[in-house]
Amino acid sequence: MVDSRLANFRALTPAQRLEHIAKVTALTEDEVALLAQPGALSVDRADGMIENVIGTFELPFGVAGNFQINGRDVLVPMAVEEPSIVAAASFMAKLARECGGFETSSTGPVMRAQVQVLGVTDPYGARLALLKHREEIVALANSRDKVLIGLGGGCRDIEIHVFPDTPRGPMVVMHLLVDVRDAMGANTVNTMAESVSPLVEKITGGQVRLRILSNLADLRLARARVRLTPEVLRTRERAGEAIIDGVLDAYTFAAIDPYRAATHNKGIMNGIDPVIVATGNDWRAVEAGAHAWACRSGRYGSLTTWEKDTSGALVGTIEMPMPVGLVGGATKTHPLAQLSLKIMGVATAQELGEVAVAVGLAQNLGALRALATEGIQRGHMALHARNIALVAGAVGDEIDTIAKRMAAEGDVRTDRALALLKELRGT
Repeated sequence: MVDSRLANFRALTPAQRLEHIAKVTALTEDEVALLAQPGALSVDRADGMIENVIGTFELPFGVAGNFQINGRDVLVPMAVEEPSIVAAASFMAKLARECGGFETSSTGPVMRAQVQVLGVTDPYGARLALLKHREEIVALANSRDKVLIGLGGGCRDIEIHVFPDTPRGPMVVMHLLVDVRDAMGANTVNTMAESVSPLVEKITGGQVRLRILSNLADLRLARARVRLTPEVLRTRERAGEAIIDGVLDAYTFAAIDPYRAATHNKGIMNGIDPVIVATGNDWRAVEAGAHAWACRSGRYGSLTTWEKDTSGALVGTIEMPMPVGLVGGATKTHPLAQLSLKIMGVATAQELGEVAVAVGLAQNLGALRALATEGIQRGHMALHARNIALVAGAVGDEIDTIAKRMAAEGDVRTDRALALLKELRGT
């Protein structure tokens, strides 16, 4: 059974960490070799994935620990370049598991495909005409993907949106609502939209222009909830109640001010994006949907909510679109994407989405807690000091020695790292 607590993980070498993860997740020798050696993605395979390939690009690949989601321990692979993200997510997950961990849920994996119709003078009449032919349209869409139908998915319904007065004249937009099962679904819904377009033109008398998915996947939502008591949040310097009040003040700032909300939500995506990248999913689609969702009230706001319950505990929630898949695209072709899914132990795309939003909620808590206490820079700069030491030319044990000195001094600069390296080497 997987234990996500990863005791003393930070003190191990990368090889020792990999050995532990391989043991608890039953990785094969070949799978371990993919992670242990650079170049897991061969140039030949990369050349089959995108155009004009000249090489491959790698990011640090880490594992966030301590996550307990719906009572199950989960190890979370994250591919990211920024210091403190994996550490912050892991630490917040450690606090959360003392109070039962994260609770998650999700809606079905329904994506939208949009079919734009122009050249109609009676847009509301065209709407009713399309609705009258709903069953015919749905059947035609489903005729394009028998495999999806066999898996229990397929086009479920249509929606019609009318824009009677645009700079290009009246516009009717039909949405196909498609259950894509464990796929992200872009290719599936785009194909369906294109296949029904001639029928839509026949029914409406208009001309179809765009036939494409929407990345505002508002019917494909993932949710997470966490509850933390004042006792768990307490530090040597601050009472838990004071930290909770500070978190609520910081959250309220994001809820009312779009300038703050942009940075607040970026911190949430600091947790989500590395999971999406590590699993070979489309992080740009997830980002687009997240920020559009944050504007759904007509004003850009927070993706999370933070409240205090009647017992005085802090309760955080998140609900947002999560269009991710386990099949198709890089999820199937990139060897490390497959390894990430194996390490995580998820069985469905919905479960992957739920893990991702739980990590985003944890990351948000870490940022709000830091802002409400010592400030964001103290912990971040301590970890960033390692990067600065590397830039200065430190190697091996020199990296930690110089990083710790700079962090203790509160002076994390390249010139200071150069001076310390010179001192350490006696040159």
